[in-house]
Amino acid sequence: MAESKYYTEEGLQKLRDELEYMTTVERKKISEAIAEARDKGDLSENAEYDAAKEAQGLLELKISKLRDIISHARIIDESKMDASKVLILSKVKIKNLKNGATMNYMLVPEKEADLKSGKISISSPIAKGLLGKTVGDKVEISVPAGILEFEIVEVSR
Repeated sequence: MAESKYYTEEGLQKLRDELEYMTTVERKKISEAIAEARDKGDLSENAEYDAAKEAQGLLELKISKLRDIISHARIIDESKMDASKVLILSKVKIKNLKNGATMNYMLVPEKEADLKSGKISISSPIAKGLLGKTVGDKVEISVPAGILEFEIVEVSR
């Protein structure tokens, strides 16, 4: 049995959409490729047929894994979370105490991280250093480049 994974409603919907695409579009494409290769004659020496069958096996494995992930997924209930502390799904504004730069991040589950849109993984060094802290707290976070000092300016949902 797979361990539980936490997702936002949006993140879980993306997984469901991906599964739907694989089962409806990708399966059909592979079935057509197998049928086309089968029509070309001797299957024992047909590389196209072998490749299509292998692609089918890989797709079915992906579908199986995705179904398992979705069946064990848990939605994060924001209404039961303390909005004054930095927790998963918190939007945090932090100030670098060394250079005065401010940054805005949202702490999200690993699979939903996207630095371009300001979403950082809950398991990243910065997120780990911020967890449980409140506005006004100063934190030292060890990152690959060294130790960074931040002050938490704002926490919201």
